[in-house]
Amino acid sequence: MHTDTEHCVRAVQSKDARFDGWIFTAVLTTRIYCRPSCPVVPPKPENMTFYPSAAACQQAGFRACKRCRPDTSPGSPEWNARADSVARAMRLIQDGVVDREGVPGLAARLGYSTRQIERQLRAELGAGPLALARAQRAQTARVLIETTALPMADVAFAAGFASIRTFNETVREVFALSPGELRARAGKGTGAGPGAAPGVISLRLPFRAPLNPDNLFGHLAATAVPGVEEWRDGAYRRTLALPYGHGTVALSPRPDHIACRLSLTDPRDLTNAISRCRRLLDLDADPVAVDAQLSADPLLAPLVAKAPGRRVPRTVDAAEFAVRGVLGQQVSTAAARTHAGRLVTAYGTPVDDPEGGLTHLFPTPEQLTALDPGSLAMPASRRRTLTTLVAALADGSLVLGADSDWAKARAGLRELPGFGPWTVEVIAMRGLGDPDAFLPSDLGIRKAAQGLGLPSTPAALTARAEGWRPWRAYAVQYLWATDSHPINHLPKNGE
Repeated sequence: MHTDTEHCVRAVQSKDARFDGWIFTAVLTTRIYCRPSCPVVPPKPENMTFYPSAAACQQAGFRACKRCRPDTSPGSPEWNARADSVARAMRLIQDGVVDREGVPGLAARLGYSTRQIERQLRAELGAGPLALARAQRAQTARVLIETTALPMADVAFAAGFASIRTFNETVREVFALSPGELRARAGKGTGAGPGAAPGVISLRLPFRAPLNPDNLFGHLAATAVPGVEEWRDGAYRRTLALPYGHGTVALSPRPDHIACRLSLTDPRDLTNAISRCRRLLDLDADPVAVDAQLSADPLLAPLVAKAPGRRVPRTVDAAEFAVRGVLGQQVSTAAARTHAGRLVTAYGTPVDDPEGGLTHLFPTPEQLTALDPGSLAMPASRRRTLTTLVAALADGSLVLGADSDWAKARAGLRELPGFGPWTVEVIAMRGLGDPDAFLPSDLGIRKAAQGLGLPSTPAALTARAEGWRPWRAYAVQYLWATDSHPINHLPKNGE
């Protein structure tokens, strides 16, 4: 989109927030880059140039605007709507893979050479993987500077910088302020920074409006696994297994952002934790584009108009969700939670949670290889499905994660016993994040379709849903919402 100057200029002149994260406006006269929705008076068109990423702006010598803070824009929805190598690379970079494993590690995960990855990212984003990771490090550093009392040396290494000198230089270059000046501004303007509880980081997760929290938080709360997840004091809370340690997160819906409170055993996990939370809540979606497409169907249009901005409730760990998907086959929500809770108690790693009732991390596939199938209160066929899945995940023959190719992952799941279309698609939708995953055989979907006058048989409904592509997973949320099930309602405090 950044090459269409006319449309980009219009977006800036109208201060259209829908394009935040899609494009970045660089002002030639001031050498500053902004969001399209920046509140300042728009520059003259001849003084504007456009880039597809903050990293590209930084590489071209522009610094971030202090008013609109473009580095905190929602991520581009492109990376959640695609499964090609560039989109998968961006999801991995957001997870901090380049900081932990370098560009060779990124390339190896994707099955390409470093030269190929470099070329593809530069062609589409105007910056290579190192520059993109550097831009993310700068943003992580800013969050830690402004929301914690960590010493600057700890901030530097937690954000992924190799040295304090590089940290200082990057912060000055990107934000035109020293780390100390950034912290002083935050302390004066927001009260953040020094005084925050040790190990706790509070931040705002932006999203593109509208966002309907009902089914998003309702689904997560209604299906919460005891000990791993809970709804408490108006927030969805859960434990996180992270690369350097573990943590807990509390996520609360607000009118213009999601309040996020992270408690981490190692601050180096901040980048990865934020990425997982954004993916869990589908915060980088483009609801205007989704709703416009679905509203073209006259039978879906009233549902969209009634409650626009529905998101797809996803997961922080695709392997975890695959296990939970099998446990939920042909049983009620309550029964699935009971099965999962027993596995957590028996095999999950215990954690402390002074603020609530979280007790364990969800067990890894490696931990679950020790489970006794006979202890599972479920049919023998489903026990075999679960143990086969766990074995495939543990030995690496099946890989589910941010770097998954959706088509290959589906094919790998179908090869396992007991994986029918419903299980494969629900994992693709909520575990892998495919926005076009569809569940025509789901009982709730068929019931909703029948009530709306849509075809109710899987084949006929699939044919009708061709017009909903590539957003069929969002159509599922609107159809599910026609029922009174608790997954469709924002929990009240105490529930």
